[in-house]
Amino acid sequence: SCAMLRATVKLCCGIAHDHLRRLPGLKITAVVAIQKDVRGLVVRGSRRLHSKIPHYIQRLMGKETAACLEPARDVSPSQFSSVDLFYITQGETALQRALSILQQHTSWQAETMLDAVAAVSSAALPGLGKVFRAEAVLAVPVARLHRELFEGIEQMPQWNPTLSQVKVLQRIGTDTLVTHEVTAPSPGNLVGQRDFVSVQHRGRRETAIYLVGTATHVEPLPLQEGCIRAESRLSCIVLQPLAGDPGRTRFTWLLSMDLKASAAGWIPTSIINRVLPQSQADFIKHLCRHLSATACP
Repeated sequence: SCAMLRATVKLCCGIAHDHLRRLPGLKITAVVAIQKDVRGLVVRGSRRLHSKIPHYIQRLMGKETAACLEPARDVSPSQFSSVDLFYITQGETALQRALSILQQHTSWQAETMLDAVAAVSSAALPGLGKVFRAEAVLAVPVARLHRELFEGIEQMPQWNPTLSQVKVLQRIGTDTLVTHEVTAPSPGNLVGQRDFVSVQHRGRRETAIYLVGTATHVEPLPLQEGCIRAESRLSCIVLQPLAGDPGRTRFTWLLSMDLKASAAGWIPTSIINRVLPQSQADFIKHLCRHLSATACP
């Protein structure tokens, strides 16, 4: 009955309340998933379900969630499969985690960098291990950086010599991608060639754009010959207009990776702690060269 369904949804929401309150993206996705399944039963003609039940679910979750579900953006019950919704949820969860890190008062320790265009620091955080934070001010507007880093993600190997391939495996709505990235082989590489399968998700908060990434799994996607499948625990690039100068961008990048052990064995922590922050600095340097000779400070 409708009364029974309302009671069940309220019970489920009550159990998950604390988690959903901290992860609003997950709250929206959960409602959509319930609506999608119930709509499927209604369409198939179940004699026990009333056609207005999906609307009851939306109302039960509150006006804030209902408003978020109205626009035809990433979350649309009729457009996405349960797998799509899973990827969207991964992206939203990564975004909320990054926001939490950026907002908390963490004691960041400066990393010593040679020939760096960015200030790089690090901190050990629960659940992630060592996280590196790169910060720079680039003489490029947010919109152009955003296009290069999200819309033009497949063109990255053209200007970043550390990548041999970036392929979008799936586009989910306007704000979520599933990608496969392969690093370029190079002499003297201390960790060897790696590839990554990730969810890339775009978020906006006021004037800032957040580009987050986290490891995911796609079938079938065989391992690349000569590569080791590594994982991005969390990557978040924040693009924010510089106060008083919208033509410049404050660039902040959080990065935590599991590079996995090579066939030769375990990679010393000292090497990882040198390679990851240097890779951030090198990425920013290549980006600056690609955009303009004057983009870097």
